[in-house]
Amino acid sequence: MEPELQHTVADGTATVVISNPAKRNAMTAGMWRALPALLDGLAGDRRVRALVLTGAGDTFCAGADISTLRAPGDEQQRLAVLAEEALAAFPKPTLAAVRGYCVGGGSQLAAACDLRFAEEGALFGVTPAKLGIVYPASSTRRLVALTGPSTAKFLLFSGELIGVERALRTGLVDEALPPGALDKRIAEFARVLTTRSQLTQAAAKEFAAGRDDREAYWAEQARGSGDTAEGVAAFLERRAPRFDWSV
Repeated sequence: MEPELQHTVADGTATVVISNPAKRNAMTAGMWRALPALLDGLAGDRRVRALVLTGAGDTFCAGADISTLRAPGDEQQRLAVLAEEALAAFPKPTLAAVRGYCVGGGSQLAAACDLRFAEEGALFGVTPAKLGIVYPASSTRRLVALTGPSTAKFLLFSGELIGVERALRTGLVDEALPPGALDKRIAEFARVLTTRSQLTQAAAKEFAAGRDDREAYWAEQARGSGDTAEGVAAFLERRAPRFDWSV
């Protein structure tokens, strides 16, 4: 089976699957190149209200395909950073569903998602120190923002793997699930996200990322959207809201 990024859209959720089973779903140069365009298409799809990133089978992603590192290192890193930034900039909520290895480029992609849910037994690692690679500044800052500087340095300095318990304790993982429960929980939570206000979610993503120059823009969007009126009406009428504003 050729390495590829597979995707489906169902019930308001896009699911992107990293598929390279022969190499534990390692990302090839072609897969890095393909991800930004795929995300751009899904961002413009009005059916999509949330996105799940996962790996085929029992592994999330074991990093970059090492055989492709024969190509110039700067180009490999450039492609990975472009893919990571495209994922971080996706305008709708993103979830990483992690089982098995989430290492190197896999951790880079998981960290770029808004939330990370992991099955017990998953292993996380950031491994450039094993290869003599300088980890990108933007990726380092994102890792520090999630875990704090001490855990980020532990991962970056050593390249050692950590389990779900430590990943959960340090903020790298948001929820840990017992074996067999990950898919159900992801589906349930994605369904929750698709019923919530995209206006609120889109503004919250920007503010959480540190952008603070568009408060007036979002206030105007809120006034014109009808989401606030609908949310209040639904609360008073004790029913589920029907939000219309879309990214």
